[in-house]
Amino acid sequence: MPALLIEDLSPELHKRLKDSAARHCRSLTKEALVLLETALKTPERPTEPPRPFKARVLLTQEIFDRAKKEGRE
Repeated sequence: MPALLIEDLSPELHKRLKDSAARHCRSLTKEALVLLETALKTPERPTEPPRPFKARVLLTQEIFDRAKKEGRE
């Protein structure tokens, strides 16, 4: 059976993985496998670009500048 060795795992990520494994009553290896399987089951992004957005308001540079000034970048 193929194996995977993960090197340079940060202490933070190791703790999060360990905590997640404990919550789910799994070993670290089983938890990592479940997380990998879940992540790879997620459908890939669509290859087509999204349809154009139709706003109800005409977006002007003034509106963009005001939003940036308010911290909504």
